Amino acid sequence: MLRKIRIGIAALIFTLITIYFLDFAELMPEQLNFLTQIQVVPAILSLSVIWIISLVILALVFGRVYCSIICPMGIYQDVVGRIARLFRKKKKRFRFRKAMSILRWSVVAVVVVSFLVGAPVILGLLDPYSAYGRMVVSVFRPVYILGNNLLEAIFTSFGNYTFYRADASILSISTLIIGLLTLIAIGYLAWKHGRTYCNTICPVGTVLGFLSKYSLFRVEFDHGKCNSCSLCEFNCKAYCIDSKAQEIDHSRCVTCFNCIESCNRSAISYKFAFGKNNNKEIKPDVVDEGKRKFLSTALLSTVAIPTAVAGKVTGLKAANNRTPLTPPGSKGIKHLMDYCTSCHLCVSKCPVNILEPAFTEYGLAGFMMPTMKFQNGFCNYDCTICSEVCPNGAIQPLTVEEKHLEQVGKVILDLDHCIAYRDETHCGACAEHCPTQAVTMVPHKGALNIPETDQSICIGCGGCEYICPETGKAIYIEGNAEHQKAEMFEEAEKKEFDGGGFGF
Repeated sequence: MLRKIRIGIAALIFTLITIYFLDFAELMPEQLNFLTQIQVVPAILSLSVIWIISLVILALVFGRVYCSIICPMGIYQDVVGRIARLFRKKKKRFRFRKAMSILRWSVVAVVVVSFLVGAPVILGLLDPYSAYGRMVVSVFRPVYILGNNLLEAIFTSFGNYTFYRADASILSISTLIIGLLTLIAIGYLAWKHGRTYCNTICPVGTVLGFLSKYSLFRVEFDHGKCNSCSLCEFNCKAYCIDSKAQEIDHSRCVTCFNCIESCNRSAISYKFAFGKNNNKEIKPDVVDEGKRKFLSTALLSTVAIPTAVAGKVTGLKAANNRTPLTPPGSKGIKHLMDYCTSCHLCVSKCPVNILEPAFTEYGLAGFMMPTMKFQNGFCNYDCTICSEVCPNGAIQPLTVEEKHLEQVGKVILDLDHCIAYRDETHCGACAEHCPTQAVTMVPHKGALNIPETDQSICIGCGGCEYICPETGKAIYIEGNAEHQKAEMFEEAEKKEFDGGGFGF
């Protein structure tokens, strides 16, 4: 029953969190956001004390159930493994392997040190929650929306308007490639080698494994009943059961209970095991050697991390040498880079699709983090969705009133490119789309009006840039490296002017 309960809970959580990432129509309740907040890395980065303590207690009491029930990447590997069993002619038999402790802790050292010196891109790539989020958003979401659009076409043809068409374009080629590589690489490992990724590369698995060695409840042998038949070992996808020696490496056990179900003699069970330590791999001499290797690896990693990515915005910048725009609530580039792991939940949830994964806008250290682009729309004046869904604290929650004064960038006007000024034709589109009246139309020649800007009340929403009909954009938003507070604007009555039949 333990295995069936575990599979049922895992299937529910996996389904809900996947749909939450895919849900572009906001049909799922906002309360499902807690599924992202209970992930290990987001809980740590957001300094969510309650969740951090809860996850530590969970590991110390029940072992690595997080990896089998809560972590979407862990469950994804189980799904791949189950599919693999359907296609195999022979049942896969796992064999005990010694733990790759040096590799596991070296990865943790590299992740921690790189994060501390200002290169969170490595943490973002290896965090299992963020990696799964990118997989869903970059690879599955376009397919999901295409399916929606197909249903929309079919239903609309019968006069039913239940579905509506959405943009199914790929957000970024680079993140699509990384998403596909993640999908294929981890899927291949799961297909061939079970939970190898969790117990060799995943930093979360390594840290939770350390705690799980001391958990109150663990899978243990009943030496009087065991006849060393190896059935438990053959079914252990974590390679952590040595049936001959009747020992279990609890640092790698993901508490999947496959071993318990496979045993015909009830010689292995999940029970209270406080104070018991049957693992030969954690003898004092081995632990001391591991600590020495870990510390030396950490020091070497510190030297190896390039100083070019240490706490700076480096590398190539975006077009026109602009300072990139970070989402409202992110406080600026430094705060975003300190906390964001590029899970792309904000990108998926943005209702106007203006959040895109960065390429070189923030430099190498900020690769794949969200940035604002106004080619397809602009930031809605009253929208605070991205600040509500971010689980890491990279985008802090904003009220609508706070959003109205959050200045992510400032308007820049180049009159030489403005068709109203240059060609002496009527326009005014930028002023019509400015929610704060930071862009207004002022008299120029006779009945002709041209734009005028006031940066003090601009919030950088991009409405003017998006709607500007000039190809080179006569008006655009320059990002604030650190967000500022815009001044309150006074609502002024808009004056009617002759548009000259321009179309705005």
